[in-house]
Amino acid sequence: MCYNVVNRYTVYLKYLRRRNICTKIPACFIGHRTINETEDLKSKLNEIIEKLIVDENVDTFLFGSKSRFNSLCLELVTELKEKYPHIKRIYVRAEYPYISERYKNYLLKNYEDTYYPEKIINSGRAAYVERNYEMIDNSRFCIVYYDETNAPTTRKSGTMVAFDYAIKKQKCIIMFSAEEHNV
Repeated sequence: MCYNVVNRYTVYLKYLRRRNICTKIPACFIGHRTINETEDLKSKLNEIIEKLIVDENVDTFLFGSKSRFNSLCLELVTELKEKYPHIKRIYVRAEYPYISERYKNYLLKNYEDTYYPEKIINSGRAAYVERNYEMIDNSRFCIVYYDETNAPTTRKSGTMVAFDYAIKKQKCIIMFSAEEHNV
């Protein structure tokens, strides 16, 4: 489900592409640490990711960490990279603003690039929320997995915070939930 009508954006994007002004179109993934992983979920995610690559010219995918949903999406994008070698996988870190060359090389085995957003350096416990905001701010599409049964009961879920922020920023949101995938 796309919460934002993309007609104006699509027309503007086509204009920019015709003039070779805009080629990088990013998408990000936001979801719970634990998910109810099914073949149906994997299949639908794969289908959506491929449609974004083919129909919307998405060529850059931003990933966070500490989430099985992110890990699953990284696996799927990595598989699709064999078919679409031009796509980029970027790991947006919420920890370690400065990393050794050795750790960077380790990360670059799975990603084409990694960075730590400067604006989150003094974020403390909010670093993951701020990192998610960074990914959303730099994406046109947000693929979100939300499962009420995996959401915290004593506070608002980080996934829900990110989802609300993506709505506020008028991003095109593609929402997955456990109920949709027979879990």
